[in-house]
Amino acid sequence: MKLSEIKYIPEGYIKKDGKFCSTGLITYNFPKLMVFVEDIKYLNALLSNENISCVVVSGEIARNIPTNYGIIISDKPRKTFYELHNYLAKNSDFYGNPFENEISSSSYIHPKAYIAEKSVIIGKGCYIGPNVSIFENTIIEDDVIIRSGSVIGTEGFEFKRIDNQIIPVTHAGGVLIHNNVEIQANSCVAKSVFGGFTEIGEYTKIDNLIHVAHNVKIGKRCLIAACTMIGGSANIGNDVWIGPSSSISSEITIEDGASITLGSVVTKDVSKGQKVTGNFAIDHDKFINFIKSIR
Repeated sequence: MKLSEIKYIPEGYIKKDGKFCSTGLITYNFPKLMVFVEDIKYLNALLSNENISCVVVSGEIARNIPTNYGIIISDKPRKTFYELHNYLAKNSDFYGNPFENEISSSSYIHPKAYIAEKSVIIGKGCYIGPNVSIFENTIIEDDVIIRSGSVIGTEGFEFKRIDNQIIPVTHAGGVLIHNNVEIQANSCVAKSVFGGFTEIGEYTKIDNLIHVAHNVKIGKRCLIAACTMIGGSANIGNDVWIGPSSSISSEITIEDGASITLGSVVTKDVSKGQKVTGNFAIDHDKFINFIKSIR
């Protein structure tokens, strides 16, 4: 899409036309990405991301933007960007077109489950329990179990406080659940914000009362125990254990084979095979030695 093809640009105008096919933040790696920058300190991050093709900025910052970028000028770049995203999500096919449901006849759907009327795929051999809700833009592969009361593909928690207003951000993406995943009772998986998917990898098992926020990527064969919260855009590798009542902060990476123990609050990246404990979580052995030292 060209900037000039957008019919509504809230509180902004096009300084230089450009093409984009995705939207998101300056850290994203989507192709031909449109972003916003409201502070000059983020200019280097913008210029170092080769995926970015268009940007919403103030007139002052625009003077530092090279001529190969499409540019929208706004006194309130963040507000313009999110309202533009909402407009595209609600009034265009920019984030994709709805499609007819595809539900395998070999899958069991409980009569009290809710399945959206469009844009849902459910593969072979799945079990969808009572009072499960599956919303649009959800793809469920084969042999997946979703137990009672779970919600898949709901709106995530994304609101922007701008000029004494709270602006809700439309979630334009979906949820992708790979083969042999099990999601137990009363868990919630939110869909992604800027297209794409919140994703759960093959053979991963999710316990009761789990919250998986928007844009989260969970790898294969993970075990995630009850009452865990996984914040938006967290990236969890393969074969990870997350203990009961843990909290995983947004936008962090937990690498393959890591172990998060009971009740941990994880606020920074966890390396491959590392075991962390505590609030805030640190290396498990260090935590145990500290507890011993104060007893």
